[in-house]
Amino acid sequence: MTAVETSTSSGSAITRLAHWIVLSWGWRRALVAITAGACSALAMPPLDAWPVLFLTLPVLVWLTDGAAGGRLGGIPGAAVAGWWFGFGYHLVGLYWIGHAFLVDVKAFGWLLPFAVTGLPAFMACYAALGLALARMLWTRGPGRLIALAVALTVTEWLRGFLFTGFPWNSYGYAVTGSLALSQGAALIGVWGLTFVTVAVFASPAVLLDERSDTRRPWLPLALGLILLAALAAYGTWRLHRTPTAFVDNVRLRIMQPNLPQDEKFNYGAKQRVMSQYLELSDRATGPRTSGVRDATHLIWPESAFPFLLTREPDAMAQIASLLPQGTVLITGAIRAPEVPPGQKIERAYNSIYVIDHDGTILSVYDKMHLVPFGEFLPFQNFLESLGLMQLTKLPGGFIPGDRRRAMDVPRAPRMQPFICYEIIFPGEAQPGSERPGWMLNLTNDGWFGISSGPYQHLRQAQVRAIEQGLPLVRAANTGVSAVIDPVGRIVRSLPLGSEGVLDAQLPRRIDPPLYARTGDAGIFLTIAIAAIVLIRRRTRRA
Repeated sequence: MTAVETSTSSGSAITRLAHWIVLSWGWRRALVAITAGACSALAMPPLDAWPVLFLTLPVLVWLTDGAAGGRLGGIPGAAVAGWWFGFGYHLVGLYWIGHAFLVDVKAFGWLLPFAVTGLPAFMACYAALGLALARMLWTRGPGRLIALAVALTVTEWLRGFLFTGFPWNSYGYAVTGSLALSQGAALIGVWGLTFVTVAVFASPAVLLDERSDTRRPWLPLALGLILLAALAAYGTWRLHRTPTAFVDNVRLRIMQPNLPQDEKFNYGAKQRVMSQYLELSDRATGPRTSGVRDATHLIWPESAFPFLLTREPDAMAQIASLLPQGTVLITGAIRAPEVPPGQKIERAYNSIYVIDHDGTILSVYDKMHLVPFGEFLPFQNFLESLGLMQLTKLPGGFIPGDRRRAMDVPRAPRMQPFICYEIIFPGEAQPGSERPGWMLNLTNDGWFGISSGPYQHLRQAQVRAIEQGLPLVRAANTGVSAVIDPVGRIVRSLPLGSEGVLDAQLPRRIDPPLYARTGDAGIFLTIAIAAIVLIRRRTRRA
């Protein structure tokens, strides 16, 4: 067989496959969609196999093409295909949620199959809405790539906003496995990267269009590759011109205890936990280090103690004994609200304390964006009356903080705090009137074991640093703890599932990039214009 014959045969096979996908129905159509979604999740950390999207996102185009023969203009058929795609995507991308239900198997183990399938099933509704909206905007030729990008970007934004929001593994994170490509977040943020990702990686679908629909079927893919190359060139240039600089006289020490979850919330382990924290925090890491005395700022992770810190004078005394003059502790802790004397404490805050060397609490931040089913239950009283409880087992759930604010930290620039998954929300990372010098993310990823979850969480924190042009310091109970500079370089880190301390300088912030100044206005103006153009094209054809 000649080379020409081989190429023609291969092209015919791909064309036949595309036609089969377009014409598929019933369980075959569902199987195609769920497989494409599951494979798309491989683009996320820790695998970062983002080129797979060149194979999977064209499938979404062909599935939406194939919905045209259905009722109501194919909108229900597109929605069903979108749901199966989203279910496969989130089933693979969020499997690690199940680890949290194994921490206390007796109490929560029976919920594991419902959580592992239920959350993806709910998240898949956004993909269903996305393909339904795309079908409403659908046109022939390359225009349908823009329709898909517009629809999925809008519904991904809604996923990050509705019902407290959960924008985990939004499609734009696929390209952030490349540090150069991830610099695009400094221009257009993760929603802009989502729009670009969908439009570019779906473009191979047009290669198989009929000539009557697309005169130059190669052009969308070529333009997409040029756009990726331009983003990579910009990112390379930005990284080259922005070397990591450090704040003078600020020396960080991050303590990663790697505590098992059943011990982290066990009051009986109180002294054992404190002893480990104290010993580890003062551990020498080399011949040139002498422990905590070398640090200006000691940082412990989220909800560090199995007790209310301020109600345990001996624990506060041990902290004061640990800290030398000139060193402050920044730590997560559960904080009790102020109650009248004799009244029982039933609820609490998930907080960050800044504690001076003499044990004085200098400032406090209370977590605002609580985790549904982890820190509170929707319809809390009703579900508790049925015997259900969130994973943290606090009756009534945690109390949300009232406002987000920067914190003053002695001998360091002002700090913007984020607890756990607060860092995954781009809009919440936008500073207020006064821009902070750095961001801090305290978290307890120990709920999720040695899985993809902590790596995905780290990546989203890394993208927040790029979007804002601010360094980010991350302390995680089981890892990954890291110091990240304002263009997303990981300066130093501790691996997942390890015990240790990390000594590092604090990177210096840079001037706010475009996204930090304009937010999402640019990308949503682009989406609005694109939607108007698509609607006009459909109206003219009708």
